[in-house]
Amino acid sequence: MFEKEVCQASTNFTRHSVCIRLAVSYEPHRGRDEGSVAPPADRGFRMKMPRGGRLFLATCLGSLFVLVLYFQSITKTAVEAGVKRGSRPGKSRRSPLQALYNGDQQLELLPAQRSLQDRRELLEQTCLSHTRKRRVLSNEDLKHLIVDDKHSLIYCYVPKVACTNWKRILMVLTSDGRYTDPLAIPANEAHVPGNLRTLSEFSVSEINQRLRSYLKFIFVREPFERLVSAYRNKFTRSYNTAFHKRYGTKIIRRHRLNPSPEALEKGNDVSFQEFVQYLVDPRTQREEPLNEHWERVHSLCHPCLIHYDVVGKYETLEPDAQAVLRLAGVDGTVQFPTSGKSTRTDEDMAARFFKNISPFYQKKLFNMYKMDFLFFNYTTPHYLRTR
Repeated sequence: MFEKEVCQASTNFTRHSVCIRLAVSYEPHRGRDEGSVAPPADRGFRMKMPRGGRLFLATCLGSLFVLVLYFQSITKTAVEAGVKRGSRPGKSRRSPLQALYNGDQQLELLPAQRSLQDRRELLEQTCLSHTRKRRVLSNEDLKHLIVDDKHSLIYCYVPKVACTNWKRILMVLTSDGRYTDPLAIPANEAHVPGNLRTLSEFSVSEINQRLRSYLKFIFVREPFERLVSAYRNKFTRSYNTAFHKRYGTKIIRRHRLNPSPEALEKGNDVSFQEFVQYLVDPRTQREEPLNEHWERVHSLCHPCLIHYDVVGKYETLEPDAQAVLRLAGVDGTVQFPTSGKSTRTDEDMAARFFKNISPFYQKKLFNMYKMDFLFFNYTTPHYLRTR
């Protein structure tokens, strides 16, 4: 007996070969009676198999071939269906990144898609041009990245860029029905630590898996408009006594000539000029990290180390937010709240605040926030006097 191997190669969909081994009997050719014709010299062996055995073997081979074709057919069908629906694990729909970067007429996102693609590509190019060394992310770097495992989302929140409403949205999405209306969630509750999970809470392998496979998005804002908005909110509102005590008293003590005892105690009348002087003072960052409300976006969210799929902008907040919700497949579940603010900080308001800032401090402040202008494609404000 000897064994003969027969393989039926499969397609790329199964990535395996189906092989069988056939047992074939043989016996040496024996001599014949005189007068008989001898076999050719190259026939060392004569194959012998009963007719019934040959018929059985042919039936087995035919059945196997049909079986292989059947499995290839159903595998191909499943793969093609998966491509149509999307490749995100556990989902039966088109994945967000396929919808965003492969195009999808049904999502009605074509104008938004082009804008989001352009921002993403520009950010990548700017990172390549202005960063020479890559470093490993630490847990501290990941504290602003909020994770929604249910919908495979990672959001880097930036204070003063609609982050309260985005946190409300994510609380609705991750609450398993506890919350349904984002605006019904009090603003202070949206910022309570522990209500939402951050990427820093996971193990290294879990962090890497989520960074590879989740839809990562960030919303940014013109740097000086964001800065003025932070100043107005934290230093001109009477209810922000914690900021007045924590930062206001220090700013007044350091940057005001002959401060009154009341100002030193309460810290509730910091001027914008004093705030700017505090920011550019070298001692400020030597003593402690900048507060998240005026920290640079690239220092909070590390856009050259984390590959964001969507870069939304405060200036186009509503369409960009709607695009993200559609990509996540939750636009039928929750809607991004529309802004009802009548005194929103815009370019004209920022210009009024910068009017009394000297060119010397304007230039120092611009240099401090320069990378945010570059990374997110914001032009130098027309009102700056840096020369």
